[in-house]
Amino acid sequence: MTTTVADVQPKLSHRQILVLMVGLMTGMLLAALDQTIVGTALPTIVGELGGINHYSWVVTAYLLASTASTPLYGKMADLYGRRPVFLFSIVTFLIGSLLAGMSQDMLQLIITRGIQGIGAGGLMTLAFTIISDVVSPRERGRYQGLFGAVFGLSSVAGPLVGGYFAEHNWRWIFYINVPLAILAIVVCYRVMRLIPFQRREHAIDWIGAGLLVAGVSCLLLALSWGGNEYAWGSPTIIGLFVAGAVLSVLFLLQEGRVAEPILPLGLFRSPTFALANLAGFVLGLVMFGSIIFIPLYLQIVKGASPTRSGMLMLPMMAGIIVTSILSGRAMSKMGRYKWFPVAGSVVLFVGMLLFTQLQVDTSLWIAFIYMVVIGVGLGLCMQSLILAVQNAVSVKDLGAGTSAATFFRSLGGSFGVAILGTVLSTRLTSTLAERMPAAIAQLPPAQAQQVAAEGGANISINEPSRILALPAPVRDAIQAAFVDSLHTVFLVTGLVAIVAIVVTVALPDRELRGGPADPSGKSLEDESGDEAATDMEAKAQTMI
Repeated sequence: MTTTVADVQPKLSHRQILVLMVGLMTGMLLAALDQTIVGTALPTIVGELGGINHYSWVVTAYLLASTASTPLYGKMADLYGRRPVFLFSIVTFLIGSLLAGMSQDMLQLIITRGIQGIGAGGLMTLAFTIISDVVSPRERGRYQGLFGAVFGLSSVAGPLVGGYFAEHNWRWIFYINVPLAILAIVVCYRVMRLIPFQRREHAIDWIGAGLLVAGVSCLLLALSWGGNEYAWGSPTIIGLFVAGAVLSVLFLLQEGRVAEPILPLGLFRSPTFALANLAGFVLGLVMFGSIIFIPLYLQIVKGASPTRSGMLMLPMMAGIIVTSILSGRAMSKMGRYKWFPVAGSVVLFVGMLLFTQLQVDTSLWIAFIYMVVIGVGLGLCMQSLILAVQNAVSVKDLGAGTSAATFFRSLGGSFGVAILGTVLSTRLTSTLAERMPAAIAQLPPAQAQQVAAEGGANISINEPSRILALPAPVRDAIQAAFVDSLHTVFLVTGLVAIVAIVVTVALPDRELRGGPADPSGKSLEDESGDEAATDMEAKAQTMI
C-alpha cells in the first residue's frame, strides 16, 4: 500500500485541536510570562536575597538560555518527535520554577532562572511546530492567531502579576507556574499521542549545537554588559564580540558539512524563508526593544505603581489580542500572508512616531491611543511571519524552520533591549547633565546637599519610587530628561521599522498550502529550485 502526501498530515477533529491548543497556549504563556514577570519584582527580591551586583543576571540568565536553546529544540523535535521533546521542555521549566521559588541567595536564583530559560526555549518554538503538524498552512492562521493573543496577555499580565506578588510574596512569581505547567503536561500528553511520528536514522550535530550556544551567548553577554558592567571599548566587551563572531563563523562552516545540521543552511535559498526571518529579527528589535520602556514611562512620569502600570498597559494588550485573532482568521480566509506583516510594519512605524510626541503632561487617554496603535501593529506581524516560514519549508524541516523563525525574533529582541537600553542611558546621562544643575540650584542649601548625598542625577531609572520622592524641581528635571531620552529611543525604533517595511514588501506573495486549489496541502512554492511539494512526496515514500 502506498502512503500519499495527504496521509502524512495527521487528522485530528476540531475538538481535539482545540484541546491541544489549550495545552500549547498554556505552555507558551509560561515562557512568555516569565520574560516580563520578574522585572517589577526584582527590587524586592534583591532586597531580601542581597547581591545587587548580580541584579541584571536574573534577567540575562533566562534570556541567554531561552534564546540559545531555541534552534536546538526544533531539530530535536524533527529527529525524536514532538511529544517527548515538548514534555521535556515543560518539565525542565517546571523544575526551574520550583527551584527558583526556593532560592536562598542570588546565585541560586540566577542558576535556576537559567534552567527555566532552557525549558522556555522549547515551549516557544514547539507550540508553533506542533500545531503546524496537525493543521494545514491555509487553516493555521486562525489557530496561531490565538498564540499572538497569548503574547499580548503576557506583555501586560507579567508586570501586573509581578507587581502584585512583589507586594505580597515574590516566591509565588515562580510557584504560580507549577499548576499551569501540570495542566500543559496532562493536556499535551493525552492529545499528542494521536500525532504519529516516523522515526528515521539520524546523527546529532553536537559540535554545531555547542558552537551555536557559545556564539549566541558571547554576543548577548557583550550586548548586555556593554555600557553597564563594562565600557564598550573594554577588552572584555571587545573580546566577547570577537569570540561571538568567530564562533558564529565556525558554526556556519560546521552546518555546511554535516548531514543533520541544527540549522539547515539550504533553507536560506528560499527567498521567503530568508526574508521572513530577517523581518522577524528586525521586528523583534522594534517590538521587544521598545515596549519595555512604556511601563517605565507610566511609573516614572505618571507615578503609577508596578501593579497599576500593568493595568494601564491593557489598551496595548487589547490591540494585540484582537488583531492577532482577526488577522489569523483573515489569513485563513484569503490564503495569503504577505500584506499582513507589511501593514503591521507600517502601523508600528506610525506608533513609534506617535510615541515621540509623549510629554510629561500628556493625557493618559492620548497615551492609551498610542498603545492601541502599537498593539495593532504587533498583532498584524507576530504570527504572519512564522506562518510564512512554515509555508516555505518541507515537512521534514518544519521543526528546524519554525525554531529558526522564533530564534531570529528572540535574537532581535535581545539585541533591541541591549542597544536601545544603551541609547536611552547615553541620552539620559547627557540630558540630565544639562538640566540638573539648574534644578538643584532652586533648592535650599541643606536640601541640595541631601539630594547630592543620595545620588542626585545618578539615581537609577529602575527606582521610580525614589524619583517620585525627590523635591519637585529635581523630580521634574528627571522626568523631563527621561521623556526627552524616550523620544530618541522611539525615533530610532521608528527608523528600524522602515527597514522592516522594506523587507516585508520584498516578501514573495505565496499562496498558503491546503486551500481549495490545493486540498492535499502540497506546496505551491518553487523558490529554491526544489519545491517543498517534492520534499513532502519524498517524505511520504519513506513511510510506505
